[in-house]
Amino acid sequence: MRLLRLTAAALALPVALAAQQPAAPQANPITAAFKGRILASHRVLAQAFDSIPESKFTYKPTPAQLTIGYIAQHVASDSYLFCNTFGAMKSSEDPKDKTTPDSVKATWPKAELVSKLKASFAFCAQALDQLTDATLPEQEKLTFNGNSRTVTRAAMALGHALDLADHYSQISNYMRLNGMIPPSALPRPGR
Repeated sequence: MRLLRLTAAALALPVALAAQQPAAPQANPITAAFKGRILASHRVLAQAFDSIPESKFTYKPTPAQLTIGYIAQHVASDSYLFCNTFGAMKSSEDPKDKTTPDSVKATWPKAELVSKLKASFAFCAQALDQLTDATLPEQEKLTFNGNSRTVTRAAMALGHALDLADHYSQISNYMRLNGMIPPSALPRPGR
């Protein structure tokens, strides 16, 4: 019996010691944090727009605010703007999307708006793979509304994460005003 106990202890000791070893440091922890936050925001935004009925895409709480459709096209456009600065990979956005006024795009059917939004998120997910902690300080030229400036990739990754959070908050409020529950407030399976 004693031999059996000693054998069990001898087999368990390496497992116990291995469990106490510190985990290897994560490669690119800053970039991983940006990527995790951005991809999570993509997921809940896509779920939110998917769950909003097409009849609500013209909804805005007050005349001064944006419609849900406008926000959908705006988030897609911003995603390309930010994610085009993450490396050499550039989007192949439909030229019609670049030349059509935002106010017109906002009236496109829900299916088209959501499809374009998800396409921008798919591009961003690939573009994020170009980032490393070492490339975050690199400078990129950003041109917006005819004005150019130099920004770091870190600033653009942070800007994208914050922009997505801002618009998710906006859409969540619109959903609640219409009696809908935002995706992040839904009960999680198994809880």
